[in-house]
Amino acid sequence: MKNLIKTMEALIDNANVSIISSVDEAGFPNTKAMLPPRKRDGIKQFYFTTNTSSMRVSQFTANSKACIYFYDGRLFQGVMLTGTMDVQKDSKSKEMIWRTGDEMYYPAGVTDPDYSVLKFTAGNARFYSNFKSENVEL
Repeated sequence: MKNLIKTMEALIDNANVSIISSVDEAGFPNTKAMLPPRKRDGIKQFYFTTNTSSMRVSQFTANSKACIYFYDGRLFQGVMLTGTMDVQKDSKSKEMIWRTGDEMYYPAGVTDPDYSVLKFTAGNARFYSNFKSENVEL
Protein backbone atom coordinates (compact mmCIF):
# COMPACT_ATOMS: atom_id res chain seq x y z
CA MET A 1 0.00 0.00 0.00
CA LYS A 2 2.86 2.43 0.81
CA ASN A 3 4.32 1.96 -2.68
CA LEU A 4 0.96 2.69 -4.27
CA ILE A 5 0.55 5.88 -2.23
CA LYS A 6 4.09 6.96 -3.19
CA THR A 7 3.22 6.35 -6.86
CA MET A 8 0.06 8.44 -6.47
CA GLU A 9 1.97 11.25 -4.75
CA ALA A 10 4.57 11.30 -7.55
CA LEU A 11 1.83 11.49 -10.18
CA ILE A 12 0.16 14.36 -8.29
CA ASP A 13 3.44 16.25 -7.84
CA ASN A 14 4.27 15.95 -11.55
CA ALA A 15 0.83 16.94 -12.85
CA ASN A 16 0.71 20.29 -14.63
CA VAL A 17 -3.05 20.54 -14.26
CA SER A 18 -5.56 19.78 -11.52
CA ILE A 19 -9.10 18.86 -12.49
CA ILE A 20 -11.59 20.11 -9.89
CA SER A 21 -15.28 19.29 -9.71
CA SER A 22 -18.00 21.01 -7.73
CA VAL A 23 -21.79 20.59 -7.61
CA ASP A 24 -24.06 23.33 -8.95
CA GLU A 25 -27.39 24.50 -7.53
CA ALA A 26 -29.28 21.98 -9.71
CA GLY A 27 -27.13 19.09 -8.41
CA PHE A 28 -25.04 18.67 -11.57
CA PRO A 29 -21.25 18.24 -11.51
CA ASN A 30 -19.19 21.19 -12.79
CA THR A 31 -15.58 20.48 -13.75
CA LYS A 32 -12.69 22.79 -14.54
CA ALA A 33 -8.94 22.67 -14.97
CA MET A 34 -6.85 24.60 -12.46
CA LEU A 35 -3.22 25.08 -11.61
CA PRO A 36 -1.68 22.34 -9.45
CA PRO A 37 -2.20 22.56 -5.69
CA ARG A 38 0.11 24.96 -3.87
CA LYS A 39 0.49 22.60 -0.96
CA ARG A 40 -0.53 19.09 -0.07
CA ASP A 41 -0.38 17.00 3.08
CA GLY A 42 0.02 13.45 1.82
CA ILE A 43 -2.94 12.55 -0.35
CA LYS A 44 -5.44 13.69 2.25
CA GLN A 45 -5.32 17.51 2.08
CA PHE A 46 -4.68 19.89 -0.81
CA TYR A 47 -4.59 23.70 -0.99
CA PHE A 48 -5.41 25.72 -4.11
CA THR A 49 -5.59 29.45 -4.83
CA THR A 50 -8.77 30.90 -6.31
CA ASN A 51 -10.75 34.08 -6.79
CA THR A 52 -13.31 34.73 -4.06
CA SER A 53 -15.64 36.03 -6.79
CA SER A 54 -15.47 32.76 -8.76
CA MET A 55 -18.38 30.44 -9.45
CA ARG A 56 -16.49 27.63 -7.66
CA VAL A 57 -16.36 29.57 -4.39
CA SER A 58 -20.15 30.04 -4.45
CA GLN A 59 -20.69 26.39 -5.32
CA PHE A 60 -18.34 25.06 -2.64
CA THR A 61 -19.87 27.43 -0.08
CA ALA A 62 -23.33 26.03 -0.87
CA ASN A 63 -22.21 22.39 -1.20
CA SER A 64 -18.75 21.29 -0.08
CA LYS A 65 -18.81 17.94 -1.94
CA ALA A 66 -15.89 17.87 -4.35
CA CYS A 67 -13.65 15.74 -6.52
CA ILE A 68 -10.12 16.38 -7.70
CA TYR A 69 -8.33 14.43 -10.40
CA PHE A 70 -4.72 14.24 -11.53
CA TYR A 71 -3.43 12.30 -14.52
CA ASP A 72 -0.32 11.34 -16.43
CA GLY A 73 -1.26 11.18 -20.09
CA ARG A 74 2.03 9.57 -21.05
CA LEU A 75 1.58 6.61 -18.69
CA PHE A 76 -2.22 6.69 -18.88
CA GLN A 77 -2.55 6.78 -15.09
CA GLY A 78 -4.90 8.79 -12.92
CA VAL A 79 -5.71 9.58 -9.31
CA MET A 80 -9.27 10.52 -8.32
CA LEU A 81 -9.97 11.85 -4.85
CA THR A 82 -13.44 12.57 -3.51
CA GLY A 83 -14.15 14.57 -0.39
CA THR A 84 -14.97 18.10 0.67
CA MET A 85 -13.71 21.52 -0.36
CA ASP A 86 -13.69 24.34 2.18
CA VAL A 87 -13.28 27.99 1.21
CA GLN A 88 -10.77 29.68 3.50
CA LYS A 89 -10.44 33.45 3.62
CA ASP A 90 -8.38 33.82 6.80
CA SER A 91 -4.97 35.47 6.63
CA LYS A 92 -3.08 32.43 7.98
CA SER A 93 -4.35 30.18 5.15
CA LYS A 94 -3.77 32.87 2.52
CA GLU A 95 -0.20 33.57 3.68
CA MET A 96 0.59 29.84 3.87
CA ILE A 97 0.30 29.35 0.10
CA TRP A 98 1.03 32.86 -1.22
CA ARG A 99 3.88 33.07 -3.75
CA THR A 100 5.78 35.94 -5.26
CA GLY A 101 4.08 36.75 -8.54
CA ASP A 102 0.56 36.08 -7.28
CA GLU A 103 -0.02 39.84 -7.58
CA MET A 104 -0.72 39.11 -11.24
CA TYR A 105 -3.96 37.41 -10.15
CA TYR A 106 -4.57 39.31 -6.88
CA PRO A 107 -3.33 42.90 -7.39
CA ALA A 108 -3.93 43.94 -3.77
CA GLY A 109 -1.56 41.21 -2.56
CA VAL A 110 -2.13 38.57 0.09
CA THR A 111 -4.88 40.68 1.68
CA ASP A 112 -6.79 41.04 -1.63
CA PRO A 113 -10.47 40.37 -0.85
CA ASP A 114 -10.73 38.47 -4.15
CA TYR A 115 -8.06 35.97 -3.01
CA SER A 116 -9.22 32.80 -1.25
CA VAL A 117 -7.81 29.37 -0.51
CA LEU A 118 -9.59 26.16 -1.38
CA LYS A 119 -8.76 23.40 1.09
CA PHE A 120 -9.69 19.94 -0.16
CA THR A 121 -9.91 17.05 2.30
CA ALA A 122 -10.08 13.61 0.71
CA GLY A 123 -12.36 10.90 2.01
CA ASN A 124 -11.71 8.35 -0.74
CA ALA A 125 -9.08 7.71 -3.39
CA ARG A 126 -9.04 5.67 -6.57
CA PHE A 127 -5.98 4.96 -8.72
CA TYR A 128 -6.11 3.94 -12.39
CA SER A 129 -3.19 2.23 -14.10
CA ASN A 130 -2.58 -0.72 -16.44
CA PHE A 131 -6.25 -0.94 -17.44
CA LYS A 132 -7.52 -1.38 -13.90
CA SER A 133 -8.69 0.74 -11.02
CA GLU A 134 -7.94 0.28 -7.36
CA ASN A 135 -9.60 1.90 -4.36
CA VAL A 136 -7.12 3.20 -1.82
CA GLU A 137 -7.98 3.46 1.82
CA LEU A 138 -7.01 6.78 3.32
